[in-house]
Amino acid sequence: MTACIVYWLIAANLIAFVLMVLDKRFAAQGARRISEGTLLLWAFLGGAPGSFAASRIVRHKTRKQPFATWMTIWLGLDLILLALWALGILEPLLASALARIAAPA
Repeated sequence: MTACIVYWLIAANLIAFVLMVLDKRFAAQGARRISEGTLLLWAFLGGAPGSFAASRIVRHKTRKQPFATWMTIWLGLDLILLALWALGILEPLLASALARIAAPA
């Protein structure tokens, strides 16, 4: 299970990073752009660190509101979840929540 999560996070961050760089390139060329919804979706799905890094490296969408605010929110949430997971706190919390949901009424 842990390996699957790590692979997913690597893939999501790579995809988010590449999408941000491509969108910057498309903007410079005047070509059809990648929607902000798609960029934020990949940030939400775990790619916020990659998306945030790309926005700083290629200087893309750093001041665009509310995009930059949502990107920062997803980044903070990702970092909190990663810290909880690394400390071994996240799995017991999820197990407890799922047990409550699945408990017979």
